[in-house]
Amino acid sequence: MNVRIEASWGNILKEEFDKPYFVELTDFVRSEYKSRTIYPPAKLIFNAFDRCPFDQVKVVIIGQDPYHGPGQAHGLCFSVNDGVEFPPSLSNIFKELELSTGKAIPASGNLTNWAEQGVLLLNATLTVRAHQAGSHQNKGWETFTDAAIQALAEEKSNLVFMLWGAYAQKKGAYIDTNKHLVLKSVHPSPLSAHRGFIGNKHFVTANNYLKAHHKNELIW
Repeated sequence: MNVRIEASWGNILKEEFDKPYFVELTDFVRSEYKSRTIYPPAKLIFNAFDRCPFDQVKVVIIGQDPYHGPGQAHGLCFSVNDGVEFPPSLSNIFKELELSTGKAIPASGNLTNWAEQGVLLLNATLTVRAHQAGSHQNKGWETFTDAAIQALAEEKSNLVFMLWGAYAQKKGAYIDTNKHLVLKSVHPSPLSAHRGFIGNKHFVTANNYLKAHHKNELIW
């Protein structure tokens, strides 16, 4: 099957594309885009991979679903397009960043600059129906993104995995903590952020770890 995805990821994940689950997933997603409003735009489904090639990944942040409001999702978890109001979780991410690093909250919620520095901003599910959170869960995306995370965990070393909330922690439960830095906290959503996300210092800890392993620190 011909999947338009960045070349290094295409090579790493090529065996997934011909598996029955992925063929069924592709048929489902194509039919959804033809008949409904689906986010992100089809050309941005694999944006997280396209912006952050396999050999450049340094940090992995795992989200759950794309945003399901107009103009928000562009294929990077927690990120929104320029000019779009910050969703609550993203606001809390920026609050923690300001608290721990002193960096002013940016004008835009577009995290493409993180991705291009080596942050894989990966949602477990890569598509969603407009205004219907979770509508494309359990269709096969989770299997595909599990394969991506497993490839990173097994084939690379000294990555930083940021697992925010129970869902992300379950998805990354098998990652070898002797080989990678696994940072866990509650989710940045308003329901939980003040019970341990704000003040977790994950961005600082990640940079300290990268520096200790002779990798360029991130400009968050």
